[in-house]
Amino acid sequence: MSSGPAGHVVRSTVRPNCETGTRAPLRTFLPTADGVSIDFVYDPGAAVYDSDGSAARHPVFVVAHGFTGDVDRPHVRRVASALARYGAVVTFSFRGHGRSGGRSTVGDREVLDLAAAVDRARSLGHARVVSVGFSMGGSVVLRHAALHPGTVDAVVSVSAPARWYYRGTAPMRRLHWMVTRPEGRLVGRYGFRTRIHRRGWDPVPLSPVQAVPRIAPVPLLIVHGDRDGYFPLDHPRMLAEAAAGHGELWLEHGMGHAEHAADDGLLTRIGDWTVARAG
Repeated sequence: MSSGPAGHVVRSTVRPNCETGTRAPLRTFLPTADGVSIDFVYDPGAAVYDSDGSAARHPVFVVAHGFTGDVDRPHVRRVASALARYGAVVTFSFRGHGRSGGRSTVGDREVLDLAAAVDRARSLGHARVVSVGFSMGGSVVLRHAALHPGTVDAVVSVSAPARWYYRGTAPMRRLHWMVTRPEGRLVGRYGFRTRIHRRGWDPVPLSPVQAVPRIAPVPLLIVHGDRDGYFPLDHPRMLAEAAAGHGELWLEHGMGHAEHAADDGLLTRIGDWTVARAG
């Protein structure tokens, strides 16, 4: 894999192998539409390519991690490994996270990061692209599908909030402290490798629940645990109601929050659902 420091764009070295119908792994940096460089990792996984290196016959999963995650976190790599049984997998670090440039806007301009990753996934020859997001990433995949119609073939949102500024649980109150207070942002930077923008939203971005009605007819799966310590069950239910019968809702018994709580069984079912819906 090729790599470079944050802020440095590395030329892609991926080339199709016409004899085997496979591609090589890739690590590089992508520029977003607003000029931020994001750390990008491509794993060909189970994807099969035509002899000309185009139109992969398996989907590519573009995984959007949660707040304070990045491509090198073990829980992100575990998700990627599970989904690689079903096709290729793209992981990337949102702005302000890990080796990516910029500062986190906690779900606002992160849509541009996902858009860059989806565009690159499509450019690698994949006819079907599926976005899979967790927590903050779950809100981003919903907003991306609404704001960039026609760019993904299915959407999976796990442990996402339905609305902004929620402070109803202790973990969310701690998160708001980290985002809004100077001392909290220092904790984010040095404790979680997450650089957070000091300015608040202006204007307030489209919320996840406002985005959901715009996603149809793209297949949508909403997944949430009944032991989620961040967002209670009214959040996924609001999202499902906003889908007006278009999306599917899985309420997972005993599941906590986001990637850490998504076990191999759930990831297998997500892979199966994706192949069935986006095929």
